[in-house]
Amino acid sequence: MSEKTRYSDEELAEFKQLILEKLAQAKEDYNLLRNTLMHRDNNDTIDTSPTFKVLEEGASVLSREEVGRLAQRQLKFIQHLQAALVRIENKTYGICRDTGKLISKERLKAVPHATLSIEAKERLDNSN
Repeated sequence: MSEKTRYSDEELAEFKQLILEKLAQAKEDYNLLRNTLMHRDNNDTIDTSPTFKVLEEGASVLSREEVGRLAQRQLKFIQHLQAALVRIENKTYGICRDTGKLISKERLKAVPHATLSIEAKERLDNSN
């Protein structure tokens, strides 16, 4: 039995749906952060507390720098998800860019924009 070299169209469709859902949420979060930066919503962060889970309990105001960093990080996440959609269309999604082997489904479900298998990622991290 030969080793699988790519995910099936059905599997790719499942991953695409997962990525589209994450992308919609990421864009919503990004717009919320952008509006906070531009003071368009006149709301305190109390109204958006689920979005800012990383903040310590009781923090009620984010500095512009913190919001800006969160917005930049969210934008980068959106770009990674969009690149993953392109890889799905090219049928190269889920193939490790280092080893050329399939990235595990578990990893892709946890990190749908991953381009490295766990082994390749650990090797890269250990070399730094």
